[in-house]
Amino acid sequence: MFIRTSAKSFLLGAVSAVALVSAAHAADVVQPVEASGFNWSGAYVGVGGGFGASVHKFSVPGLGFNGLGGNGVFGELTAGYDYMVSERFLLGGFIDANLSNIGPSLSIAGGDVDLTNSYGFDVGLRAGYLLNQNTLGYVLGGYTWQHFKLDGSGAADGLEFSQDRSGYVLGVGMETVLRGNWTLKTEYRYADYGGKSVLDLGGASLDVEPSTHTFHIAANYRFGAQNGGGTSFASPAHNWSGFYVGGALGAGTMVHDLTLLGAVELDGIGGEGVFGEASVGYDHDFGSWVAGVQLDARYSGIQSKLDIGGGSIKGDADYGFDALARVGAKVNESTLAYVLGGYSWQHFDLHAEAPGGGSADIYDWGSSGFSIGGGLETAVSSNMTLGLEYRYSQYQKEDFGSGGILEDTPSFQTVRLGAKYKFN
Repeated sequence: MFIRTSAKSFLLGAVSAVALVSAAHAADVVQPVEASGFNWSGAYVGVGGGFGASVHKFSVPGLGFNGLGGNGVFGELTAGYDYMVSERFLLGGFIDANLSNIGPSLSIAGGDVDLTNSYGFDVGLRAGYLLNQNTLGYVLGGYTWQHFKLDGSGAADGLEFSQDRSGYVLGVGMETVLRGNWTLKTEYRYADYGGKSVLDLGGASLDVEPSTHTFHIAANYRFGAQNGGGTSFASPAHNWSGFYVGGALGAGTMVHDLTLLGAVELDGIGGEGVFGEASVGYDHDFGSWVAGVQLDARYSGIQSKLDIGGGSIKGDADYGFDALARVGAKVNESTLAYVLGGYSWQHFDLHAEAPGGGSADIYDWGSSGFSIGGGLETAVSSNMTLGLEYRYSQYQKEDFGSGGILEDTPSFQTVRLGAKYKFN
């Protein structure tokens, strides 16, 4: 329940951020850039893909485990229709179909077992606000359907199980004009498929509740985008050079890739949650592209949890920081598409909580690693930008016993919605 509430809180925060930006437009006087006249109303089709992770929560009476998790990639086709209800506000509907290999895996004694989100679709509605004439910020929600498949190979050949699940999907995204009728979309989605029995234990049942966090990158072709009837307001003129401070809200997953005695590998133990982040940095504008450096610090609620008889064992990824460099291209006069990479450090804490209260530390450690990612950032005033960004982070292997008895290699997939104020 905490995880579902946290994901919803992140998305509600995204809605609030879009509303605050719209109010800021009315009060901010900036040098205008001539409107492009791009028409957002109409039908579109698109192709894309992305990255994501799943977390499977298992429960039986008196025991709950949150959960098994795994990373992966996916491809998708999309179609939709949008309608501008005013000069800045948009309503629309969409349908997506996806193919995926997202999910956990187990390797043991010459055999492999994979639990994957094989294929599925989403149907939903979205509501958007034009942050400037070229870039749309939006939230979405709707119905999701997914086919999950358990499949064995090698020594586990013949092990097969599949199940279809329905649920809900919530998300936030940005879409920006490229050239002609083409737009570029980046988007985060959280999907929950509810708890359902998968095994009868004789008077009790084993329930599994899957959820997924995915980051989407897609190119959309919008029919009639150049046929007139587009926006008439001006976008801000933004100077990308200068120092900045920023803040972000984010959500994501962690996966612990465990190796036991060098013979058994579980990829892995999963967790999910939300986090807050503060950043400082510097960018330099080279004309058609921008390069910069940044330092981020975060506090996180991303967690794995095992509930036993009223008590629990929790694995927290509670705080960390990143030192990153980035380079981006201006896809239009107000929006930057960029990639980033650099050093990351994360603190992990494994502790137990007793049924009657009180807690005890089991093991905690700090680990260095790297992060890579990218996103879209768009100007909403002469000094402020709003961005949606994806990162994959991996940390050094931690040995929990001499001789490699148990080793853990953690990784994260996170998405953050952030705002920056630039001093220039």
